[in-house]
Amino acid sequence: MVAPNIMSHATTMLLFSIALIAGLILLVMSSDKFIEHSALVAEKLNVNPMVIGITLVAFGTSAPEMVVSAIAAFDNAPEIAIGNVLGSNIANIALVLGVTLLFSAIPVAKGLSTKEVPLVLAITVLVGVLLFDQALTTWDGIILILAFVVILTLLLRGNKDLEAELQDSLPEEDDSSIGKSIVIAVIGLAILIGSSKLLVWGAIGIATALGVSELVIGLTIVAVGTSLPELAASVSSVRKGHHDIAIGNILGSNIFNLATVLPLPALIAPGLIDNSVVARDYPWVLGLTAALAIAVFVFQRSKNNRVPRWIGLPLILSYAAYLLIVSTSSVA
Repeated sequence: MVAPNIMSHATTMLLFSIALIAGLILLVMSSDKFIEHSALVAEKLNVNPMVIGITLVAFGTSAPEMVVSAIAAFDNAPEIAIGNVLGSNIANIALVLGVTLLFSAIPVAKGLSTKEVPLVLAITVLVGVLLFDQALTTWDGIILILAFVVILTLLLRGNKDLEAELQDSLPEEDDSSIGKSIVIAVIGLAILIGSSKLLVWGAIGIATALGVSELVIGLTIVAVGTSLPELAASVSSVRKGHHDIAIGNILGSNIFNLATVLPLPALIAPGLIDNSVVARDYPWVLGLTAALAIAVFVFQRSKNNRVPRWIGLPLILSYAAYLLIVSTSSVA
């Protein structure tokens, strides 16, 4: 009787694992196509280029986290959604930036310490205040969306460089018809939603099979998976010599995760949250964000204006320590 049970458990775990991995792969591929062709449709409909650029930056930066969190909330698994947001922010700083630094020292772009850093600190502290009562409510979601509007306004105000970046983010027009772009965008959206459902189903199944909480799966497997595009983009940009955008991309991604993704479980499935979010996970988000802010301030004023490569090792070790802490706690 024991052997068949073991085989059944192994088969179930394999099925859930395949679903999660396939969901992640399809999620990344479909989000790129959906975003690209949605932007092309908007361009052909003469939508304001700035509006398209802002949408591309906001949605493109956090598309996997956004859709996965929405699907998880709709599937009555808000802890996966919350874990995905906080875990992605932790992974972006400790894992993505850490691994990127192993390849090269990273220059600190001018202006980060006066706009992006204060804004990411402000939204991080605001999230901490909202989570302090161990609940994520509809009003919390509304407050975060309003905060996003304020942040976007402050980022755009008097920032000609950002306006140029938004213009540059627009895809090049091609000869395909608007109908073709609409079809590809709709197919991309359908696959995006379907792959998110597949990923969340696999994640819930693995959590149940291993006897761990959905929050832990969201903080680890799902968060790392949805952060892979940022990791690939950052390493690629550094290897191509575009060092200056790596830290800005991470700061922007973390801002959008907190201000546009976290409101989704608050609006779709408001309710109490696990006390470990406040006691364990949020302090890591705040601590790593503060450490990154200090690094930006310190190294922006250094002789070579670069974050040195050796910083990557303690960042990666801190992520390993976090994973160890999470994996040994929060058993369902």
